[in-house]
Amino acid sequence: MAMQPSVRIIVMLSAMLALSACGDTATLPLSAGFGANPQLPAPNHTLIPTVNIAPAKGWPDNVKPLSAPGTTVSAFAKDLDHPRWLYVLPNGDVLVAESNAPPKPEDGKGIKGWVMGLVMKKAGASVPSANRITLLRDSNGDGVVDLRSVLLEGLNSPFGMALVGNYLYIADSDAVLRFPYVEGDMRITAPAIKLVDLPAGLINHHWTKNIIASPDGSKLYVTVGSNSNVAERGMAVEAERATIWEVDIQTGAHRIFASGLRNPNGLAWEPDTRALWTVVNERDELGSDLVPDYMTSVRDGGFYGWPYSYYGQHVDQRVSPQRPDLVAKAIVPDYALGAHTASLGLAFSANNTLPARFANGMFIGQHGSWNRRPHSGYKVIFVPFQNSKPSVAAPVDVLTGFLSEQGNAYGRPVGVVIDKQGALLVADDVGNVIWRVSSTH
Repeated sequence: MAMQPSVRIIVMLSAMLALSACGDTATLPLSAGFGANPQLPAPNHTLIPTVNIAPAKGWPDNVKPLSAPGTTVSAFAKDLDHPRWLYVLPNGDVLVAESNAPPKPEDGKGIKGWVMGLVMKKAGASVPSANRITLLRDSNGDGVVDLRSVLLEGLNSPFGMALVGNYLYIADSDAVLRFPYVEGDMRITAPAIKLVDLPAGLINHHWTKNIIASPDGSKLYVTVGSNSNVAERGMAVEAERATIWEVDIQTGAHRIFASGLRNPNGLAWEPDTRALWTVVNERDELGSDLVPDYMTSVRDGGFYGWPYSYYGQHVDQRVSPQRPDLVAKAIVPDYALGAHTASLGLAFSANNTLPARFANGMFIGQHGSWNRRPHSGYKVIFVPFQNSKPSVAAPVDVLTGFLSEQGNAYGRPVGVVIDKQGALLVADDVGNVIWRVSSTH
């Protein structure tokens, strides 16, 4: 007999209450999971993982995030539909990917899949995908959008964007597409040309695919997240995943540039060394203090541990079979970003007009935790650099106040970019706002 709707709701609510009471609580301060030498305590395996969700509520009237001293924050654009990622065109127009997860029916099967579906819904991550790229224009330079247009629509969970010459490249959840673009275009109606297929399918667990062009415009680098937490579905479904691809922009031919990266998202070039940097979401269900997400320079051919180890040679005993040969090669990341912070956005500080302490380093959008008690992330931070490497143990808060005193999420920061006037733009996919952080001087 099918379960009646009222009974199903009671069961679901009971399950959520039970889950919220289970799991563990952090024993280390969040700061212990930051920097070049984070503390890595022993894993804490619990029968039921820690589930501590900040329910998505949106911003009340007359409430906004708190910005760093010497800066101010305002709404650049409002009333968007789950804005995830940002890209600034040479003329100053801002592109926003209004996007959410594609259908992935095999990812939600079983008790764990059902629970994660509840988690995502409560966190505001289950709304249908708008599947479009919207163009935003601040034509009078006052820091507020006055023209907007749907540049591209009918996409498949778009995320990353890159302009190379007269072509705009869009990373859908299953392919990189190319479109002709002329400066000033408000809408593109030409059909897409597929450059390369990307791993997708009925699971497509980490669906966000980001792209960045090489400095000479000959290559695209594409992030492809894993199809599971720690390969619990087997390695066959992980083919060419947990990687960054290098794609030839003329032919679409690709190779694996780096691997063992559970869920890389943000990409940025460090201008002095021309090294590629990324931020990576690390694995869950080892306790509230493990594992720190991280930011790292990416070596050609480098292996970063997933799924067999984390933060270098720290073996994950849940993975079978083990691969000690690969663990021995695992590269230690450059900088830890805190356990379960869901660090996604990444932007180098070049050409910003914020106070001098933000002149050289990386801005990072932290989407926020579900697998940690107390919450972590839900902010934008800045990591200063010196000699082309992170130079401090603790980052600087840039934008905070995304959580209420009751633990609800007003918003969740994702993509970050520097606009043409040197301000920092932050996509907020729960608040449906793009925030603009500028200097008060």
